Amino acid sequence: MKLIILSQRPSLYSTFRLAQEAKKKKIKTQTVNHLKCKLTIEKDRPQVLIDMEELVGVNAIIPRIGASSTFYGAAVVRQFEMQNVYSCVSSDGLLRARDKLRCLQVLSKSGLNLPKTAFTNYSEDTKNLIRAIGGPPLIIKLLEGTQGLGVVLVETRKAAESVIEAFNKVRARIIVQEFIKESAGRDIRVIVIGGKVVAAMTRTAPEGEFRSNIHRGSVGEKIILNSDQEEAAIKAAAVMGLDTAGVDMLFSERGPLIMEVNASPGLEGIEKATGINVAEQFVKHILKSAR
Repeated sequence: MKLIILSQRPSLYSTFRLAQEAKKKKIKTQTVNHLKCKLTIEKDRPQVLIDMEELVGVNAIIPRIGASSTFYGAAVVRQFEMQNVYSCVSSDGLLRARDKLRCLQVLSKSGLNLPKTAFTNYSEDTKNLIRAIGGPPLIIKLLEGTQGLGVVLVETRKAAESVIEAFNKVRARIIVQEFIKESAGRDIRVIVIGGKVVAAMTRTAPEGEFRSNIHRGSVGEKIILNSDQEEAAIKAAAVMGLDTAGVDMLFSERGPLIMEVNASPGLEGIEKATGINVAEQFVKHILKSAR
């Protein structure tokens, strides 16, 4: 079997661990920078080239594509799909997950619980936008933000109006969400592979911080999910069209609320918090799924 890991840097923890576990299983593995790939398209012959050499005999790919390279990365994944190469993250699934608004729309249509969310076309009617969510406190998020960047907690109506107006002036796309007080500074990250939960952790933010991203200093701790949480995580990955995913959810009195679905979840935090070899589970799934 030949496996390609699409990643800009082989030294990144997740990329390194996936390659390490694949090699342990005697899989021929190559890490390829998707941004350096060239694509040629003609009748019945889609090609992916690196340094002007065609990548041939590929059985499976693992996309590790950052937010800044989503468009081209998805095009590379799609090119491999045209060759009937298995990808644990489909090009459509990647694009759905990276668009926060589209992700929420897909999840909502499937009947999953979400924080109440509003989106407008740079509306100047900020008062009614805030009222639609139920008033402050509110969370305001940039649609393009990752790792907690571009996420603001506003605690008063005046502050909410000021933040929304500021984003509107610079034509930054935002969503406005209700603040879930039961989950303040705390959430759950779940890794779903092949329709099964393989690892889950709570992430608790440092004192004074409401964002619970590991990159912002949060502490991860292993958690055993209840049946509602497990079912929600598995369904969220499935409706997004992702064989492998990181599903983030909030605690609430209404049950688990899906916050977002990540197509390229980091492995370092969850492997260290849970002691589970998540990279190995990815590779086992690839072995089972690739032709």
